[in-house]
Amino acid sequence: MKRLIKGNKVKVISGTHSTKEGVILSINYKDNTAIIEGINVIKRHQKPSQANENKGGIISKEAPIQLSKLALVVPKSTTGVSKIGYSTEKGKKVRIAKKTKTEVGGK
Repeated sequence: MKRLIKGNKVKVISGTHSTKEGVILSINYKDNTAIIEGINVIKRHQKPSQANENKGGIISKEAPIQLSKLALVVPKSTTGVSKIGYSTEKGKKVRIAKKTKTEVGGK
């Protein structure tokens, strides 16, 4: 089971985008990176092509951020973020927020 998964709301805790919050769009566990909606947006120059059916020009897209710079947002927590722990309930492993001892949704 993974600490952070797609669809979780996270907060950036260090770097140029610190204190910003967003939802995880995708995660690459091999590189320990995640793409967060609306955070770390970069601009790329793209040529027009028939394969992608785009007109080209300057496009904006999200770049990956290291997982170590992200913390899970827990609404009931006093600080808003919490570390993730694991618990076995009814023979099933579930993720829990360490500060509030509540179960965190997801897969």
